[in-house]
Amino acid sequence: MTWKAVIVDDERLARNKLRSLLAQHPQISLVGEADGVDSAVETIERTRPEVVFLDIQMPGKSGFELVNHVNLPLKIIFVTAFDEYAIRAFEVNALDYLLKPVNPERLAKAIERLATPPTAPEKSSRPLEYDDFLFLPFGDSSRFLRVREIKCIRAADVYSEIFTAGGEKTLVLKPLNEWEERLPEKHFIRIHRSTIISIEFVERVEKSFNYSYDVYLRGVGEPFTMSRRYAARLKDKMS
Repeated sequence: MTWKAVIVDDERLARNKLRSLLAQHPQISLVGEADGVDSAVETIERTRPEVVFLDIQMPGKSGFELVNHVNLPLKIIFVTAFDEYAIRAFEVNALDYLLKPVNPERLAKAIERLATPPTAPEKSSRPLEYDDFLFLPFGDSSRFLRVREIKCIRAADVYSEIFTAGGEKTLVLKPLNEWEERLPEKHFIRIHRSTIISIEFVERVEKSFNYSYDVYLRGVGEPFTMSRRYAARLKDKMS
């Protein structure tokens, strides 16, 4: 299979280097290049690639913003000069990342992954921070979502259903226990075996029957049930 690809990087030398490396892979058909987000949107909509090699730090707008501008089912391979901190921003569901200067062997592995069926993201023990980004699927495309934009997460068998501050929701192949381990505990709390909420969005808490409570979140009509065992923890965090 041949994959149509676009390179997006504001540095001409970086584009030239990556273009040269990609020329060694006949399964990659380079159909365009762009030096910024605005030109990349036009190039992507015109050429309709399957994969984009995307830089993060660019003048004006970042690679994060490009992903949110393009409503196409793209595979994204990030190309970044940063290490641990940058990787945290897109570790969920991104196809791969490459550190500059691009290692030819790592590039080859990233290209091999294009033909690999998607699997659950590998579990990471790295804790998330409130301003970190997650790369999540929404409908037919994927985009970045800040952790602080998560209103609540509910268990759905082996999946988790994420509700956002903007009223959207998405399904991610990740168990609720892993979210509880990784979300910043200062801002998120588990209120039920099937529910984690953001304290930021709590509007009020009311007593219910059988020693349980109803937790109302801003912008959500129906309350979430909080079992008695979690009530004291929420009270401590909100005091």
